[in-house]
Amino acid sequence: GGATAYWVAESGAPTESAQAFDQIAMTPKTVGAFSDISRKLLLQSSIDVENFVQRDLATTIALAIDLAGLHGTGSSNQPTGIAATSGIGSVVGGTNGAAPDWDDLVDLETALATANADVGRMAYITNAKVRGKLKKTAIESGYPDKIWDVKAGSTPLNGYQALVSNQVSSALTKGTSSGVCSAIFFGNWADLIIGLWGGLDLMVDPYTGSTSGTVRVVALQDVDIAVRHAASFAAMLDALTS
Repeated sequence: GGATAYWVAESGAPTESAQAFDQIAMTPKTVGAFSDISRKLLLQSSIDVENFVQRDLATTIALAIDLAGLHGTGSSNQPTGIAATSGIGSVVGGTNGAAPDWDDLVDLETALATANADVGRMAYITNAKVRGKLKKTAIESGYPDKIWDVKAGSTPLNGYQALVSNQVSSALTKGTSSGVCSAIFFGNWADLIIGLWGGLDLMVDPYTGSTSGTVRVVALQDVDIAVRHAASFAAMLDALTS
């Protein structure tokens, strides 16, 4: 919160005001994965299979953290992602979802603007299904211009950058539209905080499966995710693409 301005008479003095600060509490939550490598695979592989497995586990952990930033439930030991954060802007397509249109995008942007949060590194992120739908959807019926403007290069959605990742769910449910709704997020991504406690722990365990010669590779990472300001994000979670 900021200071307060006062209009004062001649020789008058404004009332003292002070800035207000808050803290975001983050608690380490552990995400992990492991793979067992058989003795014969170690002997016969034409690649350095142990390093291959370690790199794959590191990628798997990174993708899990990425997904939690968007759709983490805040329960079952998961961090709370943007979609489950209380107070973010919300655009609703319909009781059973709806195809995204130009008005929905404008409403997402307006949700941030009315909260004075339309600053910083604002961008859209959605999945490939939504991108395909918006490339075929006209801004206004009867006109050729499409919502996803391929001519705009890196800023295809109403002048904003739009990123595409299939980490953004296309299996959400709204009303009778079960498991077919997609998400569209818009926000100031500098306000998504990912806290890491230490680096990725990679451990090679030759003992657990020693009787069969199996080597176990374990990956663990402690992480938490928080939205600095809920007003910095808005989401549509019931976009239909077919």
